Amino acid sequence: MQLYPFLFEPNLHSVVWGGNKLRAYKRLEPTDEPIGESWEVSAVPTSTSIISNGEYKGRDLISVINENPEEILGKAVDEKYKGKLPLLVKFIDAKKDLSIQVHPNDEMAMREHGKMGKSEMWYIIKADEGAHLYAGFQKEITPEDYQRRIADGTITEVLADHQVKDGDVFYLPAGRVHAICGGIMLAEVQQSSDVTYRIYDYNRPGMDGKPRELHTELAAKALDYHVEENYRTEYSDNTNKAIQIIDSPYFDVRVMEILKSFHRDLRKYDSFVISMCIEGNCKLKIRETGEEILLQQGYSTLIPAVIADYDVIPQKGATRLLDAFIDNQETGLKRKITQFFHFSK
Repeated sequence: MQLYPFLFEPNLHSVVWGGNKLRAYKRLEPTDEPIGESWEVSAVPTSTSIISNGEYKGRDLISVINENPEEILGKAVDEKYKGKLPLLVKFIDAKKDLSIQVHPNDEMAMREHGKMGKSEMWYIIKADEGAHLYAGFQKEITPEDYQRRIADGTITEVLADHQVKDGDVFYLPAGRVHAICGGIMLAEVQQSSDVTYRIYDYNRPGMDGKPRELHTELAAKALDYHVEENYRTEYSDNTNKAIQIIDSPYFDVRVMEILKSFHRDLRKYDSFVISMCIEGNCKLKIRETGEEILLQQGYSTLIPAVIADYDVIPQKGATRLLDAFIDNQETGLKRKITQFFHFSK
């Protein structure tokens, strides 16, 4: 079959800290269910995306990739990740504070769980007045301090606490302690992994009324205690331009506000492209085939690598998109630096 940009059925997850913004954001019927996450593009076996358009409608994303791995993922991505989609993207609505948590790196995750590690990034879509989040430590502590503060419930006193606003960006490499707090809706790009270590959860019950599992000892092994001067990613936001906001060993993320037709040719990266529509509506038109899709606010598309040359055409005003892909154009020097940084963690 001829490949085209894939759209997906809603994949909503109910959690104890979830709210009611995501259904409205996606123009779905409201319910009283606390929806915390919309898994936009997922090849995680426990919650795989289902394609909602075109010839593959009704098929799960994993099986479709298995049939066309090089064309969809890109040759370099297919080879490196052995035919698996290496990213998972979500919209998240935190009505209440999430648990204090940390994620393992690739080495630890493979050793402990046989899975990929989990580095991620956040793009704040909407922050209520006074909303904040935790990312990193605000002062250095020892592993002994960590154990004591978990026991007496004072761990938040040593976390870096950030007031946030719409458009803020944070990168959370594996090992960095973090928590989204109430009043924030955001887009998340992460490695394709469902491994999370909860450090502290305010002694609250989960959806089943029982205390949620903590992973204090595993978290202690995963934590990076290093203190950064600034945990927020600074960038200049310009219209009709793709602004790089994250350049990591695991994904490249760009944001753009588009007021007129905008050409995107990303074939040189030899990677699939995931485009999340943060605001507005637009058409994507593939130059090679003429195939068009309508991408609406609150929805996302996966564009196969082989056809990642397309036009973005805003419909009725500005459109804001978040694009995520794998940068396979790294120079030898840059690759050595990123590998050293990764393994030294």
